[in-house]
Amino acid sequence: MSKIDDYAAKRSQRDPAFARSAEQYNINLDVAVKVRDLRDSLNMSQREFASLVHKPQSTIARIENGSMNTSTKLLGEIAQAAHCKISIEFLPIT
Repeated sequence: MSKIDDYAAKRSQRDPAFARSAEQYNINLDVAVKVRDLRDSLNMSQREFASLVHKPQSTIARIENGSMNTSTKLLGEIAQAAHCKISIEFLPIT
């Protein structure tokens, strides 16, 4: 475990608000990677991808850098535009 992971684990035990924020950040990063992978698989720039999904390029940038809490509605619009479907899973915490 890295020092930052150790710090986050210890602080999360003491601070429920920090734990919620850290979990949301991890979810945002998972979404960021998936959206970026989808865009890359289509060989599109952010601008081209944004045009495909009828959103501003800045929205795609915010999703891909993990700073946006992306709604399931927006993920559905992205999937539909890219001719994909979404799969959501709940996994046990390890």
